[in-house]
Amino acid sequence: MTDSGGGSGGAAGTEPPAPRRRAQGELEAQVLGALRDAPGPVPVAWVQQWLGGDLAYTTVITILTRLYAKGAVARERAGRSFVWTGVADEAGLAALRMRKVLDAEADRKAVLASFVTALSPNDERLLRELLTEEGEGRPDAPEEGGH
Repeated sequence: MTDSGGGSGGAAGTEPPAPRRRAQGELEAQVLGALRDAPGPVPVAWVQQWLGGDLAYTTVITILTRLYAKGAVARERAGRSFVWTGVADEAGLAALRMRKVLDAEADRKAVLASFVTALSPNDERLLRELLTEEGEGRPDAPEEGGH
């Protein structure tokens, strides 16, 4: 006798697929995207709804708090809670992550040297251009020949 009913048997293929797990940083980037689209400082519930409403309120608060600790968002009191504003975009968030890794290492010169030698020729050229532009635009940049 075979089971042809719709019972609660655990036959293979009958379970709904597990939700896709987000990549590290993906949720932070989505929250920053929400804040970038916001009309101004917004409460957690606004961010939660912008993300589709499927995340728990506490999860959104946790992500916002982590972004705040990284300096990627600002918050201000609004009654008993906060409203949030993005201060970094996705590139800024990636730069903050890179800075955190660099700050955790004792030999900054070795880390930077390893990073630069692993760059593609195009990325190395771009980095040199950016460093040149930054050096020219900084009022505290040392002059040729020093003082």
